[in-house]
Amino acid sequence: MRDQELPADGLSIEPTCRIEFGPGRIAALPRLIDELGHRRAYLITDRGVRAAGVLDRVLAVLTEAGLEHAVFDDVAANPTLSTVESGAAGLERFGSAAVVALGGGSPLDAAKAIALRAQPRLPGLPLLAIPTTAGTGAETNGFGVIEDPATRRKVYLGHASVRPAVAVLDPELTTGLPARITAATGLDALVHGIESLSSRGANPISAAYAAQAVALVARWLPVAHRDGTDLEARSRVMLGAHLAGQALTLSGLGLVHGLGHAITGHAGTPHGVALAAVLETVMEFNADTAGEAYADAARAMGAGGDAAAAIRCARDLADGLEIRAPLRDLGVHRDMLPSIAAAATADPVTRNNPANTTEAQLHDLLQTTY
Repeated sequence: MRDQELPADGLSIEPTCRIEFGPGRIAALPRLIDELGHRRAYLITDRGVRAAGVLDRVLAVLTEAGLEHAVFDDVAANPTLSTVESGAAGLERFGSAAVVALGGGSPLDAAKAIALRAQPRLPGLPLLAIPTTAGTGAETNGFGVIEDPATRRKVYLGHASVRPAVAVLDPELTTGLPARITAATGLDALVHGIESLSSRGANPISAAYAAQAVALVARWLPVAHRDGTDLEARSRVMLGAHLAGQALTLSGLGLVHGLGHAITGHAGTPHGVALAAVLETVMEFNADTAGEAYADAARAMGAGGDAAAAIRCARDLADGLEIRAPLRDLGVHRDMLPSIAAAATADPVTRNNPANTTEAQLHDLLQTTY
């Protein structure tokens, strides 16, 4: 791995959260809530988590410990501002409690905004995060990506006070994930690692997290995709996704996510699927500027150390997961492309891309993936 340039004024980095990692770790939840000074919990999740039986497993732990709790499970795949308002209203009715975010990126993102909105003033209510997918890394930071339906753009809501105090990483909660969701969320984690390596905000600490994340996800995601009950594969992908979250929280992301957010906002395409559609094209666009970073990604994926190898590995992994498709097959109409390009240009993550971009260039990139 290349030496990362050190900022002239040095580094000041705070660990993102406490980690409780391992099979069966949800058993510690009552103690963790108690350590935050609460004996009541407000759970924020979605109906898919409830239908899969994961919510019942968590509620059983709380009930056995005698902790009063309430559930808000009306979080959609892309939480909106109205979701935040509804969840916050329920939390205000329930009263003071620790907020427990249970699910994929959508419930975790919504929970941060809800924990802020339910309070009349800062700080927000204390939050614990229990991811049930291995992909978003949303448990590592204090901001949520929320959709504004009026503009069909993503907005970022958050504050340091709602950064999860504890991330409970229990891989047993992911063993029932369907292969398609495993692929989409895992691809998101891989992109987090690759973009964190190449981001303008990369530093030696974020690069170390990102390289290990890429290595873990590239090696173990195909295994977890083939056999969802393989607990070792699930554990390693979950840890890789968390490390990728640690990396992106320090470094920021880039154009793959800028375009992915816009595609999802306009066409409702699942986030990881949208990323897969543009990953190769964006990496090719960035290759001259991000060659050394992509070489690091290639080595982490076990290939030769150059940008071309990284692009090939990323493409082959997405194809092996059967997740890559042209935009025309993902609900994107050609007349959406100009507004998708405009939304991606306005997205703050795009400013972190290693190569400079214009709206016209992004429109051209979208045309090549259509």
